[in-house]
Amino acid sequence: MERPYILHLLTPGHQASPFDVNMAADAGYQVITPYTDVGLDQVTALTQDAIFSRGPKGVARTGIFVGGRDALLAADMLERAKAAMFKPFVVSLMADPSGAYTTAAAMVACVEAALQRHHAAALSGQQVLVVGGTGPVGRIAAVLAAQAGANVRIASHSGLAAAQKAAADTGARFGVELHGTSGASSAELRDALAQTGVVLACAAAGVQVVSAGDLAIARQLKVAADVNAVPPEGIAGVGVMDDAEPLAGAAAGAVGIGALAIGNVKYQTQHRLLLSMVGAEKALVLSFHEAFAAARAYLAEQAAKPVG
Repeated sequence: MERPYILHLLTPGHQASPFDVNMAADAGYQVITPYTDVGLDQVTALTQDAIFSRGPKGVARTGIFVGGRDALLAADMLERAKAAMFKPFVVSLMADPSGAYTTAAAMVACVEAALQRHHAAALSGQQVLVVGGTGPVGRIAAVLAAQAGANVRIASHSGLAAAQKAAADTGARFGVELHGTSGASSAELRDALAQTGVVLACAAAGVQVVSAGDLAIARQLKVAADVNAVPPEGIAGVGVMDDAEPLAGAAAGAVGIGALAIGNVKYQTQHRLLLSMVGAEKALVLSFHEAFAAARAYLAEQAAKPVG
């Protein structure tokens, strides 16, 4: 009898994400077991329990998924799980805390595609402002944009100190230069927007962080992307279905990308990564870099399809 495909889902939180469970099942995992309230120090023992119990053939049908809500802790847990394994007892690993890695990857890939399509430009050299940048999606989006060559500022409604700490901690963890800026007041946000070519809105659902009046200040804006699908829109005028649509009230040529357009790419990205784990002949380690590559590949495939 063939051994079943088993996914061990580790999360520091009190419960596993139903979204992740559904995605894993749809990718082909037959047994999905969540482990909650998992600390970093528990990862090694859990990983070794998973690998030693199945033998070399069974590990090919075994995966470990790291969830939670902390983008930096998830990266550390992924590294701890990787370090706990040795040949031939090596299983595939993936981290995607609160969907932050795949959502950020989809967001930045969509922005990159829109810059190229509408402005014949790349992310490299762009002035990028991440509003709501202290959360998990904002931090990883900032890292990906910085790694692509952009100059990135993280804004926080809690003020300059919170933004600078998030920028410093995230930049140090992933080896990029990030800057903090205050978004605590309209004046401070508008001062940042006046210098911005790309806005990434990653704030809480149902909170508008960039108003129509704010947009009018952003005269250098090329692309605005918003992951908030709950009314009101995070960026005024960006509809949830917008896929690089002209953005009213903004600079000439500016386009908006909405939450559901990004969400579709996020879904395809996570599905592809999980499928790759199920079908892998050699164990994989999947983080936001691999998610970004998958999102880019999906968008390139869509762009290559004949119109009509």
